[in-house]
Amino acid sequence: MMKSTVFVGRVHELSRLNALVNNKKSSFVLIKGRRRIGKSRLVDQFSKSFDHYYKFEGLAPELGVTAEHQLEEFSRQLSRQFKTAKTRYDDWSDALWSVGERVQRGKILLFFDEISWMSDQSPTFLAKLKSFWDNQLSKNPQLIFVACSSISSWVERNLLSSTAFVGRISLTLTLEELPLPDCNQFWPDNIAPYEKLKVLAVTGGIPRYLEEINPKNSAEENIKQLCFTDGALLVNEFNRIFSDLFLRESRFYEKIVTLLSTGAKSQTLIQKEINKENDAQRYGRLTEYLSELEEANFIRRDYTWDIIKGSDSKLSVYRLRDNYLRFYLKYIKKNMSKIKRGAFHLKSLTALPEWNAIMGLQFENLVLNNRLLLHKVLQIKPDEIVNENPFLQRKTQRVSGCQIDYLIQTKFNSLYVCEIKFSKNVIDVDVINEVKDKINKLKFPKGYSCRPVLIHVNGVSDDVTDSDYFSDIIDMGALLQE
Repeated sequence: MMKSTVFVGRVHELSRLNALVNNKKSSFVLIKGRRRIGKSRLVDQFSKSFDHYYKFEGLAPELGVTAEHQLEEFSRQLSRQFKTAKTRYDDWSDALWSVGERVQRGKILLFFDEISWMSDQSPTFLAKLKSFWDNQLSKNPQLIFVACSSISSWVERNLLSSTAFVGRISLTLTLEELPLPDCNQFWPDNIAPYEKLKVLAVTGGIPRYLEEINPKNSAEENIKQLCFTDGALLVNEFNRIFSDLFLRESRFYEKIVTLLSTGAKSQTLIQKEINKENDAQRYGRLTEYLSELEEANFIRRDYTWDIIKGSDSKLSVYRLRDNYLRFYLKYIKKNMSKIKRGAFHLKSLTALPEWNAIMGLQFENLVLNNRLLLHKVLQIKPDEIVNENPFLQRKTQRVSGCQIDYLIQTKFNSLYVCEIKFSKNVIDVDVINEVKDKINKLKFPKGYSCRPVLIHVNGVSDDVTDSDYFSDIIDMGALLQE
């Protein structure tokens, strides 16, 4: 049962949608993003400014669900939406035409939720959708048609890159995780930032997961209820994500994210690990799998760059950017049999194996997913940034290897070397030597300034503050409360 159903955030996205209302012409909108990111909730919120709102949703492509089942379910929803007698349609052209006849006039929002599921196993669906738009929907200047999908790669391949839909799509929105200030709204003001960040280390900024939080409970109790109780949302969520999003090849995607759960890896290293499997030939489309996981925002490809030129280099690593996926793979999956029989008992989060190392990776994700907030704190304008990302310098005979948690290069020849530290205790003065060592190894041209930045959550010692070594010390807990 959801603890909070208040709509939170998405101010920018709603603003862009509302701008279409005043265009005095029909609009075709695409919304994509991972499962549970809030696509449907966004459209529901947007619908409040319309006289009529009609919503259709595809069936999840489970085993046995056919194209006929999708069309039959659409027919049922049609009769409910328009309060008509149920009619059985044997072809998508007839079903879509029936909808089109009923939306010719008035201020109307028409929403096809999980459109990729509707089209599953129906090779002519998209051609008929194009005709539906051209011949009916586009004729109503007060109509906005929204289609969404959790399979971002499907949207890219079948709609955005399709010549059939060129010039027809007015707006494409990709929903990301909620930024920290929006996440903060799921708790009352009396909850400490460290407590909130422990939960966010599991949920990330995924609205549907955050709705499950009971703010009266501690972080440990919330995580126990969400992740280690049979039947809870996050116990079975992983399988739903991969079966729904990647259909019949989910096992291969799962293998990739499992490899990345321990830390960032290059494509070469991922391929090397996969080649150890007996069915290595099944992974011949690794580049495509990685691209689709990246399009779905589950992983991110972090490019390093040439500091002199400011351009991306060929050196890159893939990072698992979704906190829930890592937590599931490290802790829920390994204890699933105990969870199912009610035999798993969470003493404390810190008692979980490798908790501190995993929390470091999870906290780093939260920081990197909120990098725009960092730019604001550091007073760096978007047009001043030459490049920014986690930075990897490969070891050679002449150059020492080093890794920067997050590096920002500006056009004023400044390098902001950001060290990201998660700790339940205050950070002591040892961090200064760690950062000094990284900067000493970092190769950059003469005339550049290096500004060390410390990003933390639970405080720093007086020695760190008094040293005046860091140009900025950023408390992510404070950003969470903005």
